[in-house]
Amino acid sequence: MKLAFSAWAVREWPVERQMRLVNSTGYLGICLVSGAEFPFDVMRTDRAERRRLRRLLDEAGLAVTAIASHVNLLEADAARLNRLRAALDVAADLADDGPPPVITMGYGSPDGYAVQRQAMAERFDELARHASKTGGIVALEPHVGQAMDLPERVVWLLEAVNSAHFRLNLDNSHFEVMGRDLDDYLPKLVPWAVHTDLKDQRGRYPDHEFLVPGEGDFDYARYLRTMHALGYTGYVTVEISVMVQRRPGYDPGDVATRSFRTLTAAAVAAGVPLECRTVSST
Repeated sequence: MKLAFSAWAVREWPVERQMRLVNSTGYLGICLVSGAEFPFDVMRTDRAERRRLRRLLDEAGLAVTAIASHVNLLEADAARLNRLRAALDVAADLADDGPPPVITMGYGSPDGYAVQRQAMAERFDELARHASKTGGIVALEPHVGQAMDLPERVVWLLEAVNSAHFRLNLDNSHFEVMGRDLDDYLPKLVPWAVHTDLKDQRGRYPDHEFLVPGEGDFDYARYLRTMHALGYTGYVTVEISVMVQRRPGYDPGDVATRSFRTLTAAAVAAGVPLECRTVSST
């Protein structure tokens, strides 16, 4: 496994500054975050800009682990679907060793699952067919409070679409705040996972809080040991929740550093490999 950091923590920063933070902290990869309100937006990224981004990544020694471009697929008109198609095209142009996955959520609500799941299957199937043209992958991010909130529901959707170009962004925090144990959900979901998000958490939905890795009591050594045993070899990507970002005095450099230390210490404790960059403490 390799250690990465999501630009979700600094999505308002210019991408050059995002990359400098991720590189200097010791991570090997960055998950880019696209949105109309952010400096990086797939809809404004022409060929020249993609070449510039590729050069910046090479100079920083970073891989793109994924592109997060969240679109409500239950309200998916042509413009919204075009945004995800554009993200898949950009991912192909930024590819280092195959296009990184494009991550989006399904939205909806837990109570609406029975009705909403078929519409989601149809939209993800359409996106998977576009991904097949670029060699890419669209990845579902499950989310507490949405229709795709439980491991069993996620597996249903993945099996319903039944495409090698539709896979999973495994953000386990959403299952943790619903009281699920990793020995329950990881064996079901790791075979589908092409990317991960990782943070800490406290409490139970809806009275939960997402935290910086190491602030809660989540057992990262156990998580890494289990992921390794299940054969996951991709990126373990730290994501900093908006809940953390809203704190007074929020410092992205501090949370990136603390998360790095938490994960690398957990890998040592677990006795499993977790590739990262050596960073001087001076």
